[in-house]
Order: sequence, then structure tokens, then C-alpha cells
Amino acid sequence: MSKIKAAVFASGTGSNFEAIMKAENVACEIALLVCDKPGAKVIEKAERLGVQTFVLNPKNYPSKAEYESEVLRAVRKHEVEWIFLAGYMRLIGPTLLEAYEGKILNIHPSLLPAFPGKDAIGQAFQAGVKVTGVTVHFVDEGMDTGPVIAQEQVPILPEDTEETLKNRIQQVEHVLYPRVINQVVADSR
Repeated sequence: MSKIKAAVFASGTGSNFEAIMKAENVACEIALLVCDKPGAKVIEKAERLGVQTFVLNPKNYPSKAEYESEVLRAVRKHEVEWIFLAGYMRLIGPTLLEAYEGKILNIHPSLLPAFPGKDAIGQAFQAGVKVTGVTVHFVDEGMDTGPVIAQEQVPILPEDTEETLKNRIQQVEHVLYPRVINQVVADSR
């Protein structure tokens, strides 16, 4: 049986993309990287790992629907069945949500519903909480509001800086996300 094809959507450095690509026995083939930031470091990582890239600037489209229609054409061309958001800094709109209902996952650096949106690590750090973590969830129309699949706690240590906390959170992400992807894709067969 051939592997299910998936796309990773990313906007930044691509550390989670790279972790997915390097994970052993991933239950799907990453057929495409979609990036909304021309020049992002994740593009170089994808090219080095032999993954096709589709890079486009949302500002070049008159509407979110037209931008997402272009993305949808690309993922369909690559026969993508699952979408994994990995540092993709855009809300997914109705065009993609309807086409991939229940087939879009996101990883977020907090224990949702706490600290949704941008700079979750900074939000947790500033709030003075003792524990934060990582959440993998299904994507819906809200910002980090979809059903939670898995969470893992990360303590905030007294000596932590935002940078040391971010590094520890990323270490957890790089193990948790590939594991959850494998579980969800395997359960969907």
C-alpha cells in the first residue's frame, strides 16, 4: 500500500518541518511544503531534504479566498490528503477548511486553551505561570480553538529565559508532533 501524502505549511525556520522529515517510520510521505513567506529558512530545509516547495506571498492575491484557492490547487496536484501546520502564521480560511475538514493539524507552544495566538511562549513567561507546554490539535475556523489531540507539559524553571524555555518547548514539539501525526494518520486508514 502506498503511503498517504501530506503537506506541511510553515512560515519560518522550519524546525518542526525538519523534525517531521527526520522522524523514523512516519506514516505518510511529505509531498509538499507550502510557505507564505518567500525567503523563509524552511524553504532551504525543504530543498535540502528533497521536498517540493510551493512558495507564495498572500499580499499578491486580492482576497484570502483567492490565495487559498491557489494553495488548494497545489495541494491537490500533489494528491495531499493531510495538512500539518508547523509554524504557519496564518489562520486557515473556509476554502481549505472545507476541502480538508478533519484533516488539518496544528502544533502550538502552550497548553491550549491557555495562551492562544502569537508569542504563546512570551505570554506564558510574562504571566508567571509555573507550567506551559505543547498542544497538537485539529484546526477549525478559530485561532488555536480546534479539538485537542495531545498535550505535553513543560515546566517553567526559575532560571529560565524566554529563549531557554523556547528551546525546551521545541525539544518536546519535535518528538510529540511526529508521534501524533503517525497516530492520527494510522487511525484514519
